[in-house]
Amino acid sequence: MSPVRTLLGLLLLGLSGPLPAADRPPNIVFVLADDLGWTDLGCFGSRYYETPNIDRLAAQGMRLTNHHHCQNCAPTRSALLSGQYGARTGTYTVGAIDRFDWRTRPLRPVDNVTKLSLDRDTFADQLKKAGYATGMFGKWHLGNAPEYHPAKRGFDEAIESSGRHFDFETTPKTAYPKGQYLADFLTDRAVDFIQRHRDKPFLLYLPHFGVHSPFQAKPGLVAKFQAKPGVGGHDSPTYAAMLASVDESVGRVMAKLAELKLADDTVFIFASDNGGVGGYGRPDGLIREPGAAKGKPTAADEDGGGITDNAPLRSGKGSLYEGGVRVPFIVRWPGKVAAGATFGAPTAHVDLFPTLLEIAGAPAPRQALDGESLLPLLVGKSAALKREAIFQHFPGYLGSGPGLWRTTPVSVVQMGDWKLMQYLEDGHLELYDLAGDLGEKTNLAATNPAKAKELLGRLEAWRQETNAALPTPNKGGAGKDAGAAPAAKKAGKGKANAGGK
Repeated sequence: MSPVRTLLGLLLLGLSGPLPAADRPPNIVFVLADDLGWTDLGCFGSRYYETPNIDRLAAQGMRLTNHHHCQNCAPTRSALLSGQYGARTGTYTVGAIDRFDWRTRPLRPVDNVTKLSLDRDTFADQLKKAGYATGMFGKWHLGNAPEYHPAKRGFDEAIESSGRHFDFETTPKTAYPKGQYLADFLTDRAVDFIQRHRDKPFLLYLPHFGVHSPFQAKPGLVAKFQAKPGVGGHDSPTYAAMLASVDESVGRVMAKLAELKLADDTVFIFASDNGGVGGYGRPDGLIREPGAAKGKPTAADEDGGGITDNAPLRSGKGSLYEGGVRVPFIVRWPGKVAAGATFGAPTAHVDLFPTLLEIAGAPAPRQALDGESLLPLLVGKSAALKREAIFQHFPGYLGSGPGLWRTTPVSVVQMGDWKLMQYLEDGHLELYDLAGDLGEKTNLAATNPAKAKELLGRLEAWRQETNAALPTPNKGGAGKDAGAAPAAKKAGKGKANAGGK
C-alpha cells in the first residue's frame, strides 16, 4: 500500500496519537487583513508603518507582487472560500444594490448575493475531509443566519466578530477582559487552537477586522507613532497603530509555531482582502459624474478621509484600478518555498482554494474551481502558470460622495502586463501596460486597438463561460425602479452560475 493510502487509512480509522511528522501533510495558517493596502507593509515599500513580523515572514518566504483580490471585502471572501469568481457566486459587494443611489445612472445593477450559497463547498470543508482540524476566528461576512456561520461551513471551531475594535460582540458569545482589543482577542484564540491541535494537521484561518474602520487603536501604540513623521500618504498614527496590532498578531502566531517546533511543517499565508482606503484625492482617483466638482474630494467623500495611500497605484478600496484590487500576498514554507523569493505574474483570489487542496492532498469540491494551484511555482517546480489571464466582473456601483464613484459597472481582464477595463454603461475601453504604467495613467485603447480587441474578445468569452450577469437598462428614471429586480441579463450561454461539473 502506498504511503498516501496508508495515511488516509489512519485518518479514516481515527487512530489516536500524533502522526509522525514525515507522514502528515503540513499545517496551514492563513492570516487575512482587512483593507490593508499594497504598499502599507514595510516589505512592500512603506517607510512609516512598521511591520517587522510580517516583513520577517516575507524574508523567509515568497512575495507575490502581482496578486489581486476584489475591490471590497465580501466578494473577496466568497472567492477565497469557494474558489469561484463573483460571476459564479453572485457576490459582488456588501449588502443590497440600494446601498448606493444608482437610480440616476443609466444601468440597474445586478441583485447582489450577500451569503455564500450552501451548495458551495469551502476550502475548510475539503481540508476537514482530509483529516485537518479546522479553526476560524475573525471576520466572516458570508452570511449571518446560523446555517451560514463558519461553524457550519467546514470549521470545527469558529468565532465570528467584526464591526468594532473595542467592546465588540462575538458569535457565539464569548467572554473576554474588559477593554481588550479585537486583534488580541482573535490571536488569543488562534494560538490556543494551535496549542491544542499541534499533534495533527490543522488549518487556521485568522481573518482580522483590522485595519478596517472605525479607526480605533491601542493608545500606547498610537502615542508611539504620533512621535514619528509621516512619509507621503502614510501618516496616520491611529492607522499605523492598528496595523501594528495586526503585525503583533502575526508575530505571536509565528512564535507559537516556533515554540512547538511546527514552523518548518506549516504553510503560512498572509494577505489583505482588498486595497487600502485612500488614493482618491489624487488625479483620476475617483470616477466623476458630468458636472461633479473638479477639485479634491472632501474627507466625507472618501470614506474616512482616505486613511492611507496606495501610491504608486491608482485609487483605492472600491475601485477596480490597481489601488483597489492589488494586494500583498506572502507565503512561507521553510525548506519548500525559497526565502526572499518573488513572483510577478498575475495571480488572484481564486487560486487559493486549488493551492490548499494540492498542499493538503484534499478532495475536490462539488463546484468547479476557477483558479490554478500555485504550489508548483511556490516550490520551484514551475516558473509560470498554465492559464493566461485573470478576470474581474463588477455589475454594480460603489459610491464615494455626491457625483463621485469608486467604480461604476465594469469588467476587467489582465493578461501578463496588459490590463483591459470595459465600462458597461457606455462600453468604453481602458487599456494599460502595467509594466511601464503601474499607476494606470495612460489609456492605450486608441493607440493599440489590436491589443484592446484581443483582450476584449477574451473578456467576452470569459463572461459567456461563467454566465456572468450584466446590469440592465434603468428605464424607471430617477427615484423610480426601486422594486423587485428584473431577471438578470446574461452575457451568453455557458456553464451554470453554480459552476457545476
